[in-house]
Amino acid sequence: MERVDGARGRTIEYEPTGVKPLLVAMKDRAELVVDLAYSALLHDSDPIAEEVLALEAEMDVLQLQARMNMLMAARSTRDAEQLAPVLGMVGAAEKVSGAAGDIAEVVRTDDELPGAIRAALPDATELLARAELVESSTYAGRTLLDIDLETETGVRVIAIRRAGEWLLDPDRETRLEPDDVLLLRGPGHTLNEVYETATGEPYERPTGPTPEIADLTRAVDTIVLMKDVSELAVDLAYASVLFDDEALAREVLDLEVEVDSLNARLEAWTLRAAGAVEDPVSLRGFLHLANSAELISDAALEMTEGILRDIDTHPVIAESVRESDLAVRRVPVGQGSRFAGRSVRTLLDSHPGVSPVAIHRTDDEWVFYPEEGDRLGAGDVVIVRGTWPATEALLADAGEA
Repeated sequence: MERVDGARGRTIEYEPTGVKPLLVAMKDRAELVVDLAYSALLHDSDPIAEEVLALEAEMDVLQLQARMNMLMAARSTRDAEQLAPVLGMVGAAEKVSGAAGDIAEVVRTDDELPGAIRAALPDATELLARAELVESSTYAGRTLLDIDLETETGVRVIAIRRAGEWLLDPDRETRLEPDDVLLLRGPGHTLNEVYETATGEPYERPTGPTPEIADLTRAVDTIVLMKDVSELAVDLAYASVLFDDEALAREVLDLEVEVDSLNARLEAWTLRAAGAVEDPVSLRGFLHLANSAELISDAALEMTEGILRDIDTHPVIAESVRESDLAVRRVPVGQGSRFAGRSVRTLLDSHPGVSPVAIHRTDDEWVFYPEEGDRLGAGDVVIVRGTWPATEALLADAGEA
């Protein structure tokens, strides 16, 4: 059995491979390709954009191999019912990479993309930064395992540029060398410190012109919000699959509706602003970026389809989520928890390797991307993202006193 990848003229043959490692690879690459796409946009980098497109092509191969293996694995009606949501996960991850590829194309072709977009991106919940490693840095000559950066700070090295070549998705054994260019992603309160340790200089957020047109300002702010909400939808979708949680899956549905609404408003503001700018064609980038964010939220909803339709989730899905690099966990705040009545900042100070992405209040209210001053109440459930060791430590620490 073989398929021809028509877009690139490559022949892809069936290889007997377990579905789980393919799903793990697709999940990790889907998260990485989005990070790289926004890094390319923030730094206006054609080389990073090219790497995004290369990863997108790799995802095409992975999803074809996954589909072939699942077709070979289906022996009965029961198998088909259980594997249907797995096909949904495969298609959703591939859709995420396709949306990231669209962002990369904006970087490569939209030279007139308003600088206000790049200036606003650092205001997103998690920052992206480009850091050149100096020889005097305490990171130089050490592996990522030795530094344990993610667990200690929540900041992830998503890619390294060394001697003109890109090393994508470095692992724990990767050694950092002087003059490496590191692409970092993480919460602002710790990324600043990591950046200064790596470069010897304080981190300064990119700045750009503030749009003088009110509708254009609203459009920029909306794109940043769509980016944050769509990425949160993906996080919650994976969490809902891992915990077979219908409530989380329904929150993903609500977020997808919100992104659709934001996109409609953005289109209206962009069209109104077109009559007040010198070159209306330059606003195409707004619409392309918004469409990519909407595709990502659509993909998140597809991941939850099996849960929303009450189809038993195939164990391979939860296993693949659990074995990927990053974890998304539910952390209950018990009555006797040390975090009950304390601020999110307390949680961050004691566990810098995790990043809270949502709080589910006892009255069913959701607080998405909570601020450091937000209080945690007894009975709240915090959704956090981080490495498995960091999230496991937080779970143990948040237990009853």
